[in-house]
Amino acid sequence: MGSQIPPGLRELASLQGGIVTRRQALGAGLSAGAITSRLKYQKWVRVYWGVYATFTGPQHREAQLWAAVLYAGRGARLSHETAAELHGLTDQRTPLIHVTIPASRRVRPMRNIVIHISPRRGDRWPRGVVPHTSVEETILDLVHAARELDDACGWVTAAFGRRLTAEGPLRATMNTRKRLRWRRQLDEIVTAAAGGAHSVLEFRYDRDVERAHALPLANHQVRFTKPDGTRGFRDRYYADYGLVVELDGKLAHPEDTRWSDRARDNQATAHGGSTLRYGWEDVTRRSCATAAQVADALQARGWKGKLMPCSLDCRAFVTHQRQSA
Repeated sequence: MGSQIPPGLRELASLQGGIVTRRQALGAGLSAGAITSRLKYQKWVRVYWGVYATFTGPQHREAQLWAAVLYAGRGARLSHETAAELHGLTDQRTPLIHVTIPASRRVRPMRNIVIHISPRRGDRWPRGVVPHTSVEETILDLVHAARELDDACGWVTAAFGRRLTAEGPLRATMNTRKRLRWRRQLDEIVTAAAGGAHSVLEFRYDRDVERAHALPLANHQVRFTKPDGTRGFRDRYYADYGLVVELDGKLAHPEDTRWSDRARDNQATAHGGSTLRYGWEDVTRRSCATAAQVADALQARGWKGKLMPCSLDCRAFVTHQRQSA
């Protein structure tokens, strides 16, 4: 066949983002000399050892992903942050490509490829689809690799918030794992995410502000109509008391000097308006003070319950008495 690309190899390249392996090329009938010639005259480009781009110029994302999987070889599949990208679990594109291979094999990591090893068998994917872990496996891989519990929580709540999985499939996949970091906490996080906690901040509000201080349970993600006629969602709504709580992770980071202004506005709202707004610092570092303020607002609207301390050194009561004075 000389140096012409066999039709079968041309079709395979089109299904693999323009990427082929040396073994595939030889198996399709292209000679070793023809491969060398195409590389020499820059008709092809070597991406990794034994993996070639059948085009010149910048490599698009699909080609990059196929090249990484083909380099990793039999049973390889994209995983972790890279699989999250494919599933729409994240909007970020990491420069490193994560690939998981079977435990029976070893592959030398390359400059931009992170190799993971797993005893679990991968799913079969149709031709033209780059192999990758399922969304449930991806979530649990990321949870297991998370450095902080909040990071692990973020992957779970994001998956439920984007409607990529459900409680049943995720728990079924959890049960197949002998080793899983944060397993006890993950059980609580999955329950909360399935119940409407769509972010780490919402999970922390439900756990550290609401339940920890025995506040009534708010409705989650309540639909409402905006003044312009469009639809929106209230993060938390205490329907019996007409109180809305909006949670924004972009608000009140340590460098945010607007916190004192918002605290003043919330204090006024507790006795008159209908919406309290809290950010990351309010919920994570000032959860007791936030609970006290929510309790004050609820009691002003008819709640007959009692604020309870979350611990022996809980500051909620002190704050509550100060706000009520």
